[in-house]
Amino acid sequence: QVQLVESGGGWVQPGESLILSCVASGTIGSRDVMNWFRQAPGKEREFLAAIRWSERYTNYADSVKGRFTISRDNGKNTVYLQMNRLKPEDTAVYYCKVDFQYGGDIWGKGTLVTVSA
Repeated sequence: QVQLVESGGGWVQPGESLILSCVASGTIGSRDVMNWFRQAPGKEREFLAAIRWSERYTNYADSVKGRFTISRDNGKNTVYLQMNRLKPEDTAVYYCKVDFQYGGDIWGKGTLVTVSA
Protein backbone atom coordinates (compact mmCIF):
# COMPACT_ATOMS: atom_id res chain seq x y z
CA GLN A 1 0.00 0.00 0.00
CA VAL A 2 1.40 3.35 -1.05
CA GLN A 3 1.56 6.06 1.60
CA LEU A 4 2.29 9.73 0.97
CA VAL A 5 3.86 12.10 3.49
CA GLU A 6 4.06 15.82 2.81
CA SER A 7 6.52 18.19 4.46
CA GLY A 8 7.99 21.64 4.05
CA GLY A 9 5.04 23.75 5.09
CA GLY A 10 5.37 26.68 7.44
CA TRP A 11 5.00 30.41 7.75
CA VAL A 12 6.46 32.77 5.15
CA GLN A 13 6.05 36.42 4.28
CA PRO A 14 4.44 37.57 1.04
CA GLY A 15 6.84 37.41 -1.90
CA GLU A 16 8.95 34.65 -0.40
CA SER A 17 9.39 31.10 -1.70
CA LEU A 18 8.80 27.68 -0.23
CA ILE A 19 9.36 24.15 -1.48
CA LEU A 20 7.10 21.30 -0.42
CA SER A 21 8.04 17.63 -0.56
CA CYS A 22 5.91 14.52 -0.86
CA VAL A 23 7.63 11.23 -0.13
CA ALA A 24 5.94 8.08 -1.38
CA SER A 25 6.43 4.74 0.29
CA GLY A 26 5.63 1.73 -1.82
CA THR A 27 5.71 1.34 -5.59
CA ILE A 28 4.69 4.13 -7.93
CA GLY A 29 4.06 2.97 -11.49
CA SER A 30 5.67 4.72 -14.43
CA ARG A 31 2.35 6.03 -15.70
CA ASP A 32 0.88 6.92 -12.33
CA VAL A 33 0.31 10.64 -11.82
CA MET A 34 1.40 12.61 -8.77
CA ASN A 35 -0.63 15.70 -7.92
CA TRP A 36 -0.56 18.67 -5.59
CA PHE A 37 -3.80 20.15 -4.28
CA ARG A 38 -4.57 22.72 -1.64
CA GLN A 39 -7.52 23.64 0.53
CA ALA A 40 -7.92 27.06 2.07
CA PRO A 41 -10.20 27.64 5.07
CA GLY A 42 -13.83 27.59 3.99
CA LYS A 43 -12.99 26.67 0.41
CA GLU A 44 -13.05 23.53 -1.69
CA ARG A 45 -9.92 21.55 -2.39
CA GLU A 46 -8.18 22.97 -5.46
CA PHE A 47 -5.96 21.23 -8.03
CA LEU A 48 -2.57 22.87 -8.48
CA ALA A 49 -0.20 20.70 -10.48
CA ALA A 50 0.42 17.19 -11.75
CA ILE A 51 3.37 15.17 -13.02
CA ARG A 52 3.56 11.68 -14.42
CA TRP A 53 5.98 9.48 -12.51
CA SER A 54 8.23 8.51 -15.40
CA GLU A 55 7.21 10.55 -18.40
CA ARG A 56 7.62 14.10 -19.52
CA TYR A 57 4.15 15.25 -18.57
CA THR A 58 3.18 18.12 -16.32
CA ASN A 59 -0.02 20.10 -15.91
CA TYR A 60 -0.78 23.24 -13.93
CA ALA A 61 -3.82 25.14 -12.80
CA ASP A 62 -4.00 28.60 -14.35
CA SER A 63 -3.99 30.12 -10.87
CA VAL A 64 -0.42 28.98 -10.19
CA LYS A 65 1.10 28.66 -13.66
CA GLY A 66 4.36 30.57 -13.78
CA ARG A 67 4.72 30.73 -9.99
CA PHE A 68 4.64 27.07 -8.95
CA THR A 69 6.75 24.25 -10.38
CA ILE A 70 6.21 20.54 -9.86
CA SER A 71 9.14 18.14 -10.15
CA ARG A 72 10.12 14.67 -9.05
CA ASP A 73 13.13 12.67 -7.95
CA ASN A 74 12.40 9.06 -8.77
CA GLY A 75 15.46 7.87 -6.87
CA LYS A 76 14.10 9.44 -3.70
CA ASN A 77 10.46 8.56 -4.47
CA THR A 78 9.71 12.22 -3.92
CA VAL A 79 7.66 14.87 -5.66
CA TYR A 80 8.27 18.55 -5.02
CA LEU A 81 6.28 21.73 -5.36
CA GLN A 82 8.40 24.85 -5.68
CA MET A 83 6.27 27.88 -4.81
CA ASN A 84 7.53 31.37 -5.65
CA ARG A 85 6.20 34.87 -5.03
CA LEU A 86 3.81 33.59 -2.43
CA LYS A 87 0.69 35.60 -1.64
CA PRO A 88 -1.58 35.64 1.40
CA GLU A 89 -4.23 33.88 -0.69
CA ASP A 90 -1.85 30.93 -1.06
CA THR A 91 -2.44 30.17 2.62
CA ALA A 92 -3.87 26.65 2.74
CA VAL A 93 -3.23 23.05 3.62
CA TYR A 94 -1.32 21.49 0.73
CA TYR A 95 -1.93 17.87 -0.17
CA CYS A 96 -0.17 15.32 -2.33
CA LYS A 97 -2.20 12.72 -4.20
CA VAL A 98 -1.34 9.80 -6.46
CA ASP A 99 -3.67 8.72 -9.26
CA PHE A 100 -2.95 5.13 -10.21
CA GLN A 101 -2.92 4.21 -13.88
CA TYR A 102 -5.46 1.42 -13.39
CA GLY A 103 -7.76 3.34 -11.06
CA GLY A 104 -7.88 4.54 -7.49
CA ASP A 105 -6.01 7.23 -5.65
CA ILE A 106 -4.33 7.91 -2.32
CA TRP A 107 -3.98 11.20 -0.46
CA GLY A 108 -1.42 12.40 1.99
CA LYS A 109 -2.42 14.11 5.24
CA GLY A 110 -1.28 17.55 4.12
CA THR A 111 1.10 20.28 5.24
CA LEU A 112 0.04 23.79 6.26
CA VAL A 113 1.40 26.85 4.47
CA THR A 114 0.72 30.26 5.95
CA VAL A 115 1.60 33.43 4.05
CA SER A 116 1.33 36.64 6.03
CA ALA A 117 3.30 39.76 6.87
